[in-house]
Amino acid sequence: MSIAEKIKVLIVDDQVTSRLLLSDALTQLGFKQITSAGDGEQGMRIMAEQPHHLVISDFNMPKMDGIGFLQAVRTNPNTKKAAFIILTAQGDRALVQKAAQLGANNVLAKPFTIEKMKAAIEAVFGALK
Repeated sequence: MSIAEKIKVLIVDDQVTSRLLLSDALTQLGFKQITSAGDGEQGMRIMAEQPHHLVISDFNMPKMDGIGFLQAVRTNPNTKKAAFIILTAQGDRALVQKAAQLGANNVLAKPFTIEKMKAAIEAVFGALK
């Protein structure tokens, strides 16, 4: 079993198309355990029920944005160890810096390629073989 097959991934993005693209890319990389949420509040409910190893979250979402979600994940003892990759279409360095300060493990810019996604994940987990 590959590392990718063992990692539970939570995708948090308010755009259905983005969630589908991310899920498809993750599947192509060998991930099998993929869950999705439409915003940070739903993401936290999912994490409370079943912590995941990797969270890929958008910045801009209703109810609870990516920064609020990252803070919630990092302050919860049951979820704080999850790897967290922020997904952004913005070139806003202040948001990226804030995410890094709050404990984001990496940033993935939209539009992304499968190779860039793989590199962002491997920077956290090592080779996915």
